[in-house]
Amino acid sequence: MTHTVRTERVTFDSDGETLVGTLYRPDDEGLRPAIVVTGSWTTVKEQMAAVYAQRMAEAGFLALAFDFTGFGESSGRPRQLESPVRKICDIHNAVSFLARHPAVDAGRIGALGVCASSGYTAVNAADDPRVRSLVLIAPWLHDAHLVQDIYGGADEVQRKTALGLDALARYEKGEASQYVPAVSVTDPQAAMFGPFDYYLDEKRGAVPSWTNRFAVMSWPQWLTFDPHPAAARITAPTLLVHSRDGAIPQGAEKFFAALAGPKRLVWTSGTQFDFYDQDAKVTEAAGLAARHFAETLT
Repeated sequence: MTHTVRTERVTFDSDGETLVGTLYRPDDEGLRPAIVVTGSWTTVKEQMAAVYAQRMAEAGFLALAFDFTGFGESSGRPRQLESPVRKICDIHNAVSFLARHPAVDAGRIGALGVCASSGYTAVNAADDPRVRSLVLIAPWLHDAHLVQDIYGGADEVQRKTALGLDALARYEKGEASQYVPAVSVTDPQAAMFGPFDYYLDEKRGAVPSWTNRFAVMSWPQWLTFDPHPAAARITAPTLLVHSRDGAIPQGAEKFFAALAGPKRLVWTSGTQFDFYDQDAKVTEAAGLAARHFAETLT
């Protein structure tokens, strides 16, 4: 059964900041299981989070997509700061918002993370027993070794880290936050340098609410973030959906192997960006996610 979905603008507190979200609600009334849905790094709720939240609601779940602190419509400074600690906190507070919502069965809350937010979602789930089920789609799960492979070796990682620490020191002295493009095909200082068409195509991820910039002070936090130790603490049933042609599949394999609870890893086809908005791939991944949640949020 495919449900008709209505959306509702919502706000909630996250450590003193006001976060803005969109609640995707199935057409009928009554208590429902609910899913927190989050997207890739640098993104806003109107991108891949909206795509999967819509699909979860069509499958009968109440779903929340929201802007992290410092992104989109949410408050918080510095803007466009890719802070794993801050984003993990936001996910925790999003779960709290759903647990209090009168339409939500607080005993049946799950979380779905796409790409980079898979790591943030997993870390929260490791220490948040309210998250009863977990889905990670095209998960970006790096560790120190993978960071060096991805970002050009130890010297380049050290250079980016130094740039970030300098930007943070300047910001703490009262200077303006320093930014580089989040994505660029011409600026090698961009956080993502290359033909990342999803973010640069107005018909795909280049939505008006997304700001194409990355706070330079993010580098130390992002490059040292390692979600892998959390896997051994995750007891909620977990599904990973990924492709060998997606981003760092070896990270997904390592994380999956360390999971403590019931688990399933589905290998499919497609590029990383296919999982974000291409209908056939989203339909497949969202269908797997919906079935996993239906079976585990009982």
